Amino acid sequence: MSTSEIQALERQIFELNSKLIELRKSNSVREEVADYPFETLQGPISLSQLFETKDTLLVIHNMGQGCRYCTLWGDGFNGFIPHLESVMSVVMVSKDTPADQRRFASSRGWHFRMASHSGGQYIQEQSVMEGESNMPGAVVYELIDGKIFRQSSAIFGPGDLYCSMWSLLGLAGMSASDWTPQFSYWKSPGTLDDGGENLPD
Repeated sequence: MSTSEIQALERQIFELNSKLIELRKSNSVREEVADYPFETLQGPISLSQLFETKDTLLVIHNMGQGCRYCTLWGDGFNGFIPHLESVMSVVMVSKDTPADQRRFASSRGWHFRMASHSGGQYIQEQSVMEGESNMPGAVVYELIDGKIFRQSSAIFGPGDLYCSMWSLLGLAGMSASDWTPQFSYWKSPGTLDDGGENLPD
């Protein structure tokens, strides 16, 4: 494939994504949802309270601290939080307890507001993939006249549009099948005082 063919395909992907955004923008179908309960370190909170002062809420569905891929998305989104919060409220939810959520978020330097659905009614009914109760993704809700409506949703997965890592790997000719995220990347120092036997790969 030539450079011109690559650039033409890139333009086509850009145009298709622009069309997707316009379709979502013009979609008038809204599903009213319940005011689901969550738990936080500060105590119980409802879905409507997560909106705070905004009328749009982005809920990031995270599988929890045991998922390397969900951690990758969280790491990537973290830097966007101030930008996103200028136009909508943002919260990350998972099945983990609030204490476990905060402990893991602090270890990653995340600045998300966190809430736990505990694997209950919210995630059973609001999953981004029907039949899957712990699928990573995101849902956007709107608050209209005191009622909550589900506007749109997306599934997260290797190679998706929501993690820039895949595009940067692709720029180097690598795909999601060539690389798996890790929680950390250990690098051996030049000299090890213990002799350096049995080092991890």
